[in-house]
Amino acid sequence: MTRYTKVMNPFGAYFTKDFLKEKKDIIKVREVKEDTVRKFFLQGDCEVLVFFEDTGKEILIDDFSPEEDIKKYLGSSFIQKRKK
Repeated sequence: MTRYTKVMNPFGAYFTKDFLKEKKDIIKVREVKEDTVRKFFLQGDCEVLVFFEDTGKEILIDDFSPEEDIKKYLGSSFIQKRKK
């Protein structure tokens, strides 16, 4: 399962993903778009680690998390519309 990180600071928030560079054995951290994270999250293929820079607190959110937590930390667009 792919892990994305949402970094929240007093000035805003952004998403990142860690990439392993095989030849040099280093981890590159790159910023990714929210739309990309939303697409994979709604498919159930990823989890999001919410990191608060000012407090150091971390919260892991996946598709099994309560809807209140998903809406609070990621936004209402990350909640799947249920068919009736």
